[in-house]
Amino acid sequence: MAIITSCAAPAFALSSASCFEGVGLHKFRFWTATAVVIANMIGTGVFTSLGYQLQDIRSPFVLMMLWIVGGITALCGAMSYAELGAALPRSGGEYNFLGKIYHPAAGFVSGWMSALIGFAAPTALAAITFGTYFVSVLPEAGSGPWVVKALAATLVLVMTVVHASTHRNSGNTQVVFTALKIVLICLFCAAALIMVPMPQPISVLPAKGDADLMFGGAFAVSLIYVSYAYTGWNAATYLSGEVENPQRILPWVLFTGTALVMVLYVLLNYMFLRVAPMDALVGKLEIGFIAAQYAFGEIGARMVGLILALLLVSTVSAMTLAGPRVLQVLGEDFRIFAPLGKTNKDGIPVAAIWFQSILTLVFIITSSFESILVFSGMLLALNSFAAVLGLFVMRWKQPDLARPYRVFAYPVTPLVFLFLIGFTLVYVGISRPMEALFSLAIVVSGLAFYAMTKVMDRRRAAKL
Repeated sequence: MAIITSCAAPAFALSSASCFEGVGLHKFRFWTATAVVIANMIGTGVFTSLGYQLQDIRSPFVLMMLWIVGGITALCGAMSYAELGAALPRSGGEYNFLGKIYHPAAGFVSGWMSALIGFAAPTALAAITFGTYFVSVLPEAGSGPWVVKALAATLVLVMTVVHASTHRNSGNTQVVFTALKIVLICLFCAAALIMVPMPQPISVLPAKGDADLMFGGAFAVSLIYVSYAYTGWNAATYLSGEVENPQRILPWVLFTGTALVMVLYVLLNYMFLRVAPMDALVGKLEIGFIAAQYAFGEIGARMVGLILALLLVSTVSAMTLAGPRVLQVLGEDFRIFAPLGKTNKDGIPVAAIWFQSILTLVFIITSSFESILVFSGMLLALNSFAAVLGLFVMRWKQPDLARPYRVFAYPVTPLVFLFLIGFTLVYVGISRPMEALFSLAIVVSGLAFYAMTKVMDRRRAAKL
């Protein structure tokens, strides 16, 4: 088996396909890629968002519509990314798309955002939620924020070691934990709805005043939490260069994973509202544990809470698997990041994995949950907005480009995504100006760093 140490080259001079061509490396298959999508999506958001949404919205119909609208948005985004991923089959996600559609600077800023925030922050959130659930159900393990942080950090380190080994270990771990997650969520919902002694008298039909709620600021802000929960539908595009026949299977991976998660999310949130009183859920983080208390009692809730904590293992695993591929292609394209582009004999970007995990540990130790959630949610939504907008740009600039897959119902599908994400970003920018300014600062710092790398490259070339 050939050993690849680096594919470093000037910006966008090499595709990852050329880096892997003819070397006989293992590739991720359909179900592994689909498992990455599902596991990236089902994690922190769906088990924590409802408590924040209930602070401003108490209508079951509007709450259900949040998850349906979020699911439709994610499906439209996934189908748009399927065309982009099939036409531009290289690992890196938005970094690859924006760099080739707009300008290498746009790709660099996207990669910069993903490197600093896009995966490290959500991985930290999932790990913190794991620690929170674990402490809630096993208080004898200790209590307090530092116990939660220690558990979160331990989980991140274990997943880092696993995914820095081989494709076989990495892929098998992901598929097993994701399959377990789906089965346990279905069992949890069914058992809770059947066994709850006093179901809540909720109606999911529209009521007076619901229309005003759906077109107000509270709905838009809540939608950013929902959008965050759906984040991950694009995860397979970060692995395009390591997926078998990506141009054929990538659209099916994105659609299958996103559609299945949408169904599970609607079912989970209906169950939460049906099982537990809204007043008991408002502002709470451990929504699943509280619902389990009302459905199964204290002992049963402990068992379910422990299961929910274990489900988050697959989320941390998936983000540790997908995120470093952005850092890897940055390392392939920019000499200053060359160490991050190096891989082991199985094609695993070990340095990039460890770099992302170190950033994740910094978030775990230094940041609060809600600040990470809103800020990272805005940046991820902005990144996706630019990528889907690029679908129109690419069709205009490169009409003859081979497109093995064309998005269904173009241009309606990408326009729906752009409208809903744009609506959310505008309202959140107005209501959360500090987070919006911080997001802008990340973008500006990325542009400044890109300019600095180009100056360094010119100076180096002048000396040769």
